[in-house]
This record gives sequence, structure tokens and C-alpha cells, in this order.
Amino acid sequence: MSSTEIAPVSLAELQDLDAEHVMQTYGRLPVAFVRGEGTRLWDTDGREYLDFLSGLAVTSLGHAHPEVADAIADQARRLLHVSNLYYTEHQPAVAATLDALLGGGGRSFFCNSGAEANECAIKLARRYGQLHGGPERYRIISAYGSFHGRTLTTLAATGQPQKQETFQPLPTGFAQVEFAEIEVLERALADDGVCAVLLEPVQGEGGVNPAPPEYLRAVRRLCDEREALLILDEVQTGLGRTGKWFGFEHAGIRPDIVTMAKALGNGVPIGACWARSEVAAAFRPGDHATTFGGQPLATAAARCVLAVMQRDDVPARAARAGERLSAGLRSIPGVRGVRGLGLLLAAQLDDGIDAKAVADRCLADGLVLNAVTADALRLAPPLLVTDPEIDEAVTRIAGAIERTRQGGQPRETQS
Repeated sequence: MSSTEIAPVSLAELQDLDAEHVMQTYGRLPVAFVRGEGTRLWDTDGREYLDFLSGLAVTSLGHAHPEVADAIADQARRLLHVSNLYYTEHQPAVAATLDALLGGGGRSFFCNSGAEANECAIKLARRYGQLHGGPERYRIISAYGSFHGRTLTTLAATGQPQKQETFQPLPTGFAQVEFAEIEVLERALADDGVCAVLLEPVQGEGGVNPAPPEYLRAVRRLCDEREALLILDEVQTGLGRTGKWFGFEHAGIRPDIVTMAKALGNGVPIGACWARSEVAAAFRPGDHATTFGGQPLATAAARCVLAVMQRDDVPARAARAGERLSAGLRSIPGVRGVRGLGLLLAAQLDDGIDAKAVADRCLADGLVLNAVTADALRLAPPLLVTDPEIDEAVTRIAGAIERTRQGGQPRETQS
């Protein structure tokens, strides 16, 4: 082994190092993954898993996609970083592709994560609102149950009070209303100080709750009437996940600002905030920036990811695969409903069935998913998932639910 190679390490060694040296902000599960291929993962003991979470909807083309891996490796050997003080070859091409997918007439700002994309959207909406409506036009309305990030500002926009309590006082200028209730939003928009409405087409962390198409259409109408911007957070839903390129397309509307991240780099950190050109023009040089955003390595990955997604028509694949997965989940005793769009789904469990216990049993059986709420499982497999893999996952979920209902203990996850 050369001096630059990483020696194999056991789960126990990793747990000890983590406990001593890493901030304990995560409640980690007792598994350490070291390799992936397509929809499969392998842990430190070589045990194989079927991945139906995709790193929280990130690896939409699957793990170690060969074309993406080649693009990353080639770029790493040529140029990693020079900063946004200079032009680089991939960033404009990625922006042009995103603009085409979003209908044209817009511009993108590149960053490193979904939270940063939403931070950009918030700053841009405030700047636009104040330029066109005066200094008091800076307030943003979002929805209860939403999740927009962990920075102080995006946390203030997130409609989950339990996540906010520890970090009060949060930045001001944000208000939340009930999700998918247009009358409540209409009353909130009577405030002349509102510059934008920020919503998710599907509330991911809130439990996989799709916004009804008629609701989004009504929101678009209200924003037009009140001259407020409509921001749609597509960080989890964007780029094929819902069966269309973007979740808002199910409602046939067009937003003013769209944020995205997760699937854009297939695991390489990159986010983007797209805005209509008129809105984007509110930013001038120096108004917003990031050192790493849109750097050559990340945009090389994104450029390849988008090319593969377009060639393989991943939205259509997600729509078809989602129908098969939904039907399979609905056939399982103990599942009383399925909600979501495409391959972002939640299996609602019968009363009394603990979703966390079921998810733990699935992991012990070699299936990765998560309990998005106390009584619902979230599934977000790669968009290239095969029919046999879907059927395999459904069988494992059915077995895990049955053992949970019987009160049996999950098999210990091998370590």
C-alpha cells in the first residue's frame, strides 16, 4: 500500500474516531458504507445493500455512475479551482442547460448546497422587492412543514418551529402559513411588505406532501396580483425526481425563482439559484458571491449529469418506475396509503406501526430508506432503478412491516 492509500478500517474504529473528533450533530445508524455501484451499496464488512434513499435524493443516476466518474476524474487532473474572478469552461454551459430546462429567459447563480441556493433566492427576492417596492418590502411567506435549510436565514424560512427553538432569535422578515390553504395565504399577502412566497412543490422533510396543482396555480395568480415573487424550492424535487424535470410542471405554472441542488452533481456538492432575467438583474457585481460555487470540478460533474439525464430521459423513467413502486407499496399489508410524485414517495403505515422500527429492520435486511415521520417511510431510489430492484425492495419492506407488527426484534445490522 502506498503512502497515499487509505487503509481499510472497521465500523468500530470509525465509531471511536467519530465520537472523539467529529461534532455530534447526527444520530448515525450503525453502518459505514465504503463503496457503491448503481442502486447498490457495500459496507465495511462487504455486506450489500439496496439503496432506496439515494443519499436523500442526491445520487439520482446511482452510485459511481461511470460517465460522471470519468468526467470528475478528467477534470480533477486538469483544473480544480481558480475562483469566480475568472471564466471557467463548464459553468456557462450548465447555466444554459438549466435555463433551457426551465423554459428560457433566466440566469443562474451557482453555489454548493440547497441551503445556499435558498439563501441566494431570499437575498435576491429582498433586493428585487426593495428596488421595486421600497425599503419595507422584504418579508417572505413560507409554509408550515417546509424545510429550506440550516443556515440562520433559511432556518427562519423553514416552517418547523421545533428546529428553530434552539437558535432563537432568528432573522426577522419571515412568516409561515398553513400549507395548501390558499385563503390563509391570500390574507397574508395583503401585507404590502411581502416581497415573495417561498414553497416546495413537494414538502420532502415535512413528510413527502405534494402541493395540489390547483393550489400552486392559485398561488401564482395571487403573486401576480400582489406583485410578489414566487420562489419554488426544488432542491429535493428538481431534475426528474417527480416524473417531470421540475415539480412545479405538474401544475403548469412558471415561477420567478427556482432553487436546486441535490441531484445536480449526483453526489458532488453543487447548488443553483435560477431566476427570470428581470429578477436576476436586481443583483449587481458584489451583491452576492461564494468562493467555491460553480467551480470547475462541480460544474464538470453537473454538465455530465445533465447530459446523461437528458439522453436517458430520466423524468419519464421516474414517472414509470414511480407507478410500479407505488403499486407495490399499496399492496403491502400495513401500508394504508402512498403519497408523493414520481420516485419521491412516502408509504403511510397503519396506526400503531412505528416507521423508525420498520426502517431499522429494512436496514438490517439490506435495504436503505428512512422514516420521514413517525408513521411514514420515505423512498427516493435512483431514477435509473430497475423493475427487479423495485420488486426486491417491496418484498423487503413487506417483510420488515410484518415482523414489526408481530413485535419481533430486527436482526442486528452486521458490523
